[in-house]
Amino acid sequence: MLGWAAAVVGATGIASALTPEFANRSDFVRGVLPPGFPGAARILALTFGLTLIWLSRSLARRRRRAWQLAVVLVVGLAIAHLAKGLDVEEASLSLLVLAALYRFRKRFDVPGDPLFVRPLVVTTLAFATTAALVVVLDVRGFRGDRIEDVLAAFSLVLGFRTLHLWLRPISQRVRQSAEERRLVRRLVRSHGDDSLAFFSLRRDKSYFFSPTRKSFVAYKVVGGCALVSGDPVGDKAELPQLLAEFQRVCHTRGWRLALLSVSSELLPAARALGLRAIKIGDEAVVRPAGFSLEGRAIRKVRQSVTRLEREGYRFRVVAAGEVETTLREELESVSAAWRGSNVERGFSMAMDDQFREPETFFAIAERGETVGGFLHVVPSGRGFSLGAMRRRRDTPNGLMEYLIVELLGWARERDAEEISLNFCVFADLIADTPRNKLQSVARATLRVGDRFFQLERLLIFSRKFAPEWRPRYLCVERLSDLPLVGVAYLRVESLLTPPGPWAKRGPLKVV
Repeated sequence: MLGWAAAVVGATGIASALTPEFANRSDFVRGVLPPGFPGAARILALTFGLTLIWLSRSLARRRRRAWQLAVVLVVGLAIAHLAKGLDVEEASLSLLVLAALYRFRKRFDVPGDPLFVRPLVVTTLAFATTAALVVVLDVRGFRGDRIEDVLAAFSLVLGFRTLHLWLRPISQRVRQSAEERRLVRRLVRSHGDDSLAFFSLRRDKSYFFSPTRKSFVAYKVVGGCALVSGDPVGDKAELPQLLAEFQRVCHTRGWRLALLSVSSELLPAARALGLRAIKIGDEAVVRPAGFSLEGRAIRKVRQSVTRLEREGYRFRVVAAGEVETTLREELESVSAAWRGSNVERGFSMAMDDQFREPETFFAIAERGETVGGFLHVVPSGRGFSLGAMRRRRDTPNGLMEYLIVELLGWARERDAEEISLNFCVFADLIADTPRNKLQSVARATLRVGDRFFQLERLLIFSRKFAPEWRPRYLCVERLSDLPLVGVAYLRVESLLTPPGPWAKRGPLKVV
């Protein structure tokens, strides 16, 4: 309610600043105050009004710094109303909101980020200096319009930057102790049924444990959003309480909570916490015991396997902990050749270091002493998951098909229940016939994005193996959180980073 009240006061200030004053009141003010002050007060009323509207959302999220700034703004807005035209009614409304802010001051308990104090002070000083210059020039009647406009625009940019730093929620650097990693490994081995559980061992994720330490969530804070990677891992009986406690911690720190790529099994617990689930794609899962190269539908895959065998390629599996120096150099060479200048991608469904975890392994296609391509595979409670697919660009078409078919045969001999191949984003929207104009536009947009992210090509490739499709969901607390969560999601997956020399080593699942 206070957030809405602040927005109403801000809108009132804007309307008052843009409309004429009462003549008798305006004449009285101009006779009391020095020349230029009423005009400057009008500018301040407009500025304070816009800022209050922007601030209202942060007030609704109970941020302490938003409350502090709102108190200053409503006082300043009340003074500006009186100084620009003796607008007693608008000033009284501002003071009424000030009284309400003071009355409920203890409700605003979400702290700000202490790490941004220094840049905040610098930006605030720069903003105050440029804003003061604009006011001084206006008061003295300076008519250098171009200089004044430039200073006003610069002060506006600095002002928004200052507000952003002031209202920014607590950030958190990723920290993993050796004890936490050992505990997470044990929990992943004993309870990691989900195909994404093993990816919790990435170094860029933090862990939040239950009081018994029998379950955890892996997450990362990006842009004020706590992004939980996959389903929580551990004792299933604890998971609802674990998520509820993590949600409470997010609220106390001012974070937006988002669950990334979660399975349908988690949806009841997520909805019980008030989260909204949005399907974002499907995971392609193949069961080795039921896979066959027989039949017309899979003839192209069968032909690829035959062609690669005829050209002298052979298949072998090497554990990550047993990769020798020469082979490692070969594998890294394949990755570098395939990736080129593209930045490394992956967070939810890829490993940050393919050689660190000894339980992972490489499924390799070789011809002679040369590695043509490989799959990086991680264990799951039901079998295996692909973390990366790489090949040299001069290898024959069908090398990835050959590798997957051989991997399925290898997994069948070891009684693996399933292999998770890929995650296809918005598979339904790309594959199905659009039912309305909005879906047609969305589908066309996704197909344009296929040039950069291989959305449709990955779907077509995965369909060759007649997989079982399992939906994956994005869960957020409010639909209005989607824009910021979406940007944070793209950032953490490195999908917003353009190609260039800053590209890092790591996973890239492409075909």
